[in-house]
Amino acid sequence: MKIILALSVLFSPFGIAQEFIKAIEDNSYFIEEAYNQDEYVVQHIFNATRSQTGRTLEASFTQEWPIVGQTHQFSFTLPYFLNLLNSPKNEGLSDVMLNYRYQWINENGLAVSPRFSLILPTGNEAQGFGDGDVGAQINLPVSKRFSNEIVTHYNAGFTILPNVQYTTLKAMVTEYFVGASGIYLANKHFNVMTEVLYTSYGSKFGRTNELIISPGMRWAINISELQIVPGLAFPFYFNSGKQENDFFFYLSFEHYFF
Repeated sequence: MKIILALSVLFSPFGIAQEFIKAIEDNSYFIEEAYNQDEYVVQHIFNATRSQTGRTLEASFTQEWPIVGQTHQFSFTLPYFLNLLNSPKNEGLSDVMLNYRYQWINENGLAVSPRFSLILPTGNEAQGFGDGDVGAQINLPVSKRFSNEIVTHYNAGFTILPNVQYTTLKAMVTEYFVGASGIYLANKHFNVMTEVLYTSYGSKFGRTNELIISPGMRWAINISELQIVPGLAFPFYFNSGKQENDFFFYLSFEHYFF
């Protein structure tokens, strides 16, 4: 209760209930938004990105389901990788994630939804499409809408893979990440966004640190009770003094299942 009160004081200093016009509440691309699916509403999400160097094509499919109401949510993510440089081109499913989210807070423009994910070693480790180990990820998404035009999102979390094979040795792999995004709600159908994500990934054999800065946009197409949200982003990756630019495509479908 004290934590909830502290968050309320931080993000809504006077504790006054706020009413905002309806807008897109959708997944961002690199930063997770803290809104569970509404009751009886399912969402299907497709992502795809290809590096400008032409090395890889990475895609994923995520499906989000409310469990009874909005408080509890189950989802799964199926990632797919294609190496474009190899001949013949090798491709395959990477490690599947099973996700549970709890809608802890969602009022007065503030939302908090802790997530726990189980990582399954379904990818072909020999081809570089997985880590070959059962792991877990925890993330704390926080969203705050300040006005009808501005909403922000914050993430902090970590991933652990306890027994990853490194040639002849095994080691624990950990990843720490923190990020934030700002979204300008130009109108209830069109958003402009910028996301920033920092990750540190590795083991006792070394770590890789990466910063992603990603400007983008998304828009909503409403057809009866179906909402379609396509989006584009142009992420910049900064890693070990190197910079790489990518193109990111997003598409989601949201509808009632009853």
